[in-house]
Amino acid sequence: MSNEQPNDPLHGITLEKVVTRLQAHYGWAELAELIDINCFKSDPSIKSSLKFLRKTQWARNKVERLYISTFQKKKSPWGK
Repeated sequence: MSNEQPNDPLHGITLEKVVTRLQAHYGWAELAELIDINCFKSDPSIKSSLKFLRKTQWARNKVERLYISTFQKKKSPWGK
């Protein structure tokens, strides 16, 4: 039996990896435009962002949705 969870696209991906990858892809300025939260605007860092996102579920949800929409592979209807 497989440990994969097909209904959870973030299964096995840490919040740190999510934030790090988004920051590398967009940069802090564009992240702050896409998601209007201070941890991306005022003296941003991975550490401060993680601290805020771990305490603030609504913001974490937005970050996770952006990650999924940015990096999730689109599946072909033919399974390829």
